Amino acid sequence: MRVAVLSDIHGVLPALRAVLHEPDVAGADRIVLTGDIAAGPLPVETLDALVELGERALWVRGNAERELVQLAHGGDTAIPDPIAPWAAAALRADQVTLLDGLPSVQRLDLGALGATVFCHATPRDDEEVALVDSRMERWIEVLSTLDDQVATVVCGHTHMPFARLVDRRLVVNPGSVGMPYGTSGAHWALLDGDTGGVTLRRTRFDAEAAFAELRACSGYPEVGRWADEYLRSTHSDVEAVRVFGPRDGRAA
Repeated sequence: MRVAVLSDIHGVLPALRAVLHEPDVAGADRIVLTGDIAAGPLPVETLDALVELGERALWVRGNAERELVQLAHGGDTAIPDPIAPWAAAALRADQVTLLDGLPSVQRLDLGALGATVFCHATPRDDEEVALVDSRMERWIEVLSTLDDQVATVVCGHTHMPFARLVDRRLVVNPGSVGMPYGTSGAHWALLDGDTGGVTLRRTRFDAEAAFAELRACSGYPEVGRWADEYLRSTHSDVEAVRVFGPRDGRAA
């Protein structure tokens, strides 16, 4: 089985479309979506495009899905993200129902990669932080709920691609399709159950054309500023690690 993993799309339909056109994604047996799918400038259109994948798509709930559902039902969140309330209000009722029913963890047997768990942040929590340079004790802690048969863990949330070993398990983060930190483009991963191979991939697309599409098609009032930040420039991975780092307990 060949599995394409797409994470943190954040409603950036042009980036998603570029990835879905990749031959290795179009030809994959499964496409796993590891959360934070729709919280962005084109939430309705992004979800519709993914629903069209049918049973090939395996969905995982991220913290953004949980927050969108809370907001759509009249609740509030602690995340100071101005685009999230707008995106939640834009969703159709059937889309809110879809997001509300997503599981936090999915599991596949991927042959040479073994029993593989897909989650958003960690298998036990959809927003806790573990990074490529987090200490081993932290990783053992956040993976402590897994049974011994799990050989591979695929997560997202931090928008930076990596692959590393943790106490004989392989941990993979495909990076972000729609809001990458470190380098531009749409980041994703390809898992090969026959060979046990994991490839971190980056799909380049026309950022200026994507910027124009978002300006023309999104109803978000601040879409120009949003797209300028996430399409025309990319947050440094060094800056991101400095911001996220204290959340893995390293400051203590």
